[in-house]
Amino acid sequence: MRTDQLGPYRFKIDLVSEHASPLAAIGGVDAGGQNVHVAALAAGLAQRGHEVTVHTRRDDASLPERVVVQDGYNVVHVTAGPAEPLPKDELLQHMPAFARVLRHGWAAQPPDVVHAHFWMSGLASVEASASLLAPVPVLQTFHALGSVKRRHQGDADTSPAERIDLERGLCRDVAHVVATCSDEVFELRRLGLPSDRVSIVPCGVDTAVFTPRGPVAPRGERQRLLVLGRLVERKGQDDAVRALRAVPDAELVVVGGPPAGELDADREVRRLRAIAGEAGVADRLVFTGAVARADVPAWIRSADVVLAVPWYEPFGITPLEAMACARPVVATAVGGLQDTVVDGVTGDLVPAREPERLGAVLAALLADDERRTAYGAAGVKRARTRYRWARVVADTETVYRQVLTRHRPVEVAR
Repeated sequence: MRTDQLGPYRFKIDLVSEHASPLAAIGGVDAGGQNVHVAALAAGLAQRGHEVTVHTRRDDASLPERVVVQDGYNVVHVTAGPAEPLPKDELLQHMPAFARVLRHGWAAQPPDVVHAHFWMSGLASVEASASLLAPVPVLQTFHALGSVKRRHQGDADTSPAERIDLERGLCRDVAHVVATCSDEVFELRRLGLPSDRVSIVPCGVDTAVFTPRGPVAPRGERQRLLVLGRLVERKGQDDAVRALRAVPDAELVVVGGPPAGELDADREVRRLRAIAGEAGVADRLVFTGAVARADVPAWIRSADVVLAVPWYEPFGITPLEAMACARPVVATAVGGLQDTVVDGVTGDLVPAREPERLGAVLAALLADDERRTAYGAAGVKRARTRYRWARVVADTETVYRQVLTRHRPVEVAR
């Protein structure tokens, strides 16, 4: 609880992350950057002395109701819908049940502030808070916006049809929005969010774990390109596969997706392998399958260049992790990647969905040892200065204070 209006604060903070548990394995269809973000934010806030609880949907009947995490925060598994994995685009119907559980808990022990992650978490949080005798302020981080997804995926977008309208409503109903990049602020203003109710606090990277020195995953003599994350079409792995034609001596290692034993049955893996066969690069495409989070830095260190080439990306943690490991990044100039990757300094930015252009940039960078080294050194400096979790957590805490004390919000990260 808050101890003094002028002195130190100790908040009771509830984070709501309906589909992205901080305990989930990374690399699944719906497990990626949001899981990492919520886990790191919760741990950092707990380290700063706050009482932190993360509420996430129960997707396994064997999960305990509450888990005390070694990092000092609690995870509560909320029963809302069947206790089994469900695609996040099918969860909207279960948010009223999620809200009822939140409301019951908050009526007995209200937090000082609620921070919802993803739009459906926001819906449940706003509904639960509004029914309390003393409503709790709800802050919102979207992580992705339906308007952007619809623009880039069109008819392939599987989001609920009402998503954009509901996100527009959240912009009206929440106390404040914590955006992760400048591009997102532009989109939020188009949804009607006033500029004085949004602050930019980027995602972060653990610079004590992601370091230039440390274990390195095995590799052969070929130069290595690496992509890391979920195997979904919008992540652009197919463009990376096609770009291999321009770098005949390099391999592409894809880290993430289903467990290694299930790769052959995965639809996206089969699609990418078919593309590689058509491009004549099948012998240079390698899938690791899902890897433990602790092993990710070793895989990054094994790469000559790390790729992040989605069609669109709300933020994108992979470039930060690569930069912190002193690896040069080639990324598409979309969304938050335009903030994190400094073109010609920490890596190269390329247009999305242009594999020929991507291949040309990769060929030039792989041929230039000096430039790759310079990019890596600049990336480490930028990651440690601007994106270390200690700064991200402190900036987020500042926004909480501003909302709770009704001070005029300001951007705390630039």
